[in-house]
Parts: sequence; structure tokens; C-alpha cells
Amino acid sequence: MNTAEQQTILLAEDDSNQVLLIRRALRKANLTQLLQVVSDGEAAIAYLCGEGSYADRKSYPLPILVLLDLKMPRKSGFEVLEWLKQQPELKRLPVIVLTTSTEMHDIQKAYDLGVNSYLVKPVAFNDLTAMIKLLEAYWVNLNQRPFVYTD
Repeated sequence: MNTAEQQTILLAEDDSNQVLLIRRALRKANLTQLLQVVSDGEAAIAYLCGEGSYADRKSYPLPILVLLDLKMPRKSGFEVLEWLKQQPELKRLPVIVLTTSTEMHDIQKAYDLGVNSYLVKPVAFNDLTAMIKLLEAYWVNLNQRPFVYTD
């Protein structure tokens, strides 16, 4: 694994305002991970497969972490999660749901499908920045990552 692969986070989020806020929170938290963004579930799957416009793994490295919104077009976050956990070479890739939904049904379903963590997006920017710092501290720095197959 090269350095870029070790630091890449995939954000699957269709709301451009949320993407902007997350990028700003990463900068404010002084985090240097490469953030790759896809705006729908089909693009998330294509990215993870390294297919189509995401075929160049130097430009689109396999992430060490997926931040997944649930309510996306083309394929929902649930569909992406279900697909991902069925892929032998990718099923151990840590996935964190990052959503606005506090519905118990959504929480239960996400965990049933194998999500590693379920976080509700904070409304206040400072709270989002704090969440991003904690997320990075735990999932990028402290967490022992499993091997994920790459070509």
C-alpha cells in the first residue's frame, strides 16, 4: 500500500453543501487525508470496484475508510453497504454511516448490513469539526485496519 492509499477516505454524499462543510471541517481540523467524493450510490460502487472513470488507482486509490450517506440517488447507502459487505475482497473495509437520519429503523438496518459505526451529522459546524477530528483520531490513527485486497 502506498501513502496515498493509506490516507484516502471515500465520502459518498449527494448534498454538495454537506460535501463543502465536511471539506471545511477537515481543513479546520488540520487533517491531511485525501478525500475522494462520489455523489451517488452507483458511483460509490464504481469507485470501490475501480471501474469506469475510477479505474486509475493512482488517481482514485482504494480508501481506508468509507463515509456513507444513506439517502443518495441511483443506489441508496443501504444498497451500497449491502453490496460492499458481499464482496470478498472489500467486505472488511470500514464503513461509517454519516447521515441526518435518527430513525431507529435506519440505525438497525445499517448495523444489520454490517456498518462499523452510525453517526448523525451535527447541525453546528464546530460540532461537525469536532466529530471529524474524533473520527480521524479513531478510524485513521488508532484503529487497526484489516487487509483489503487490491489489484
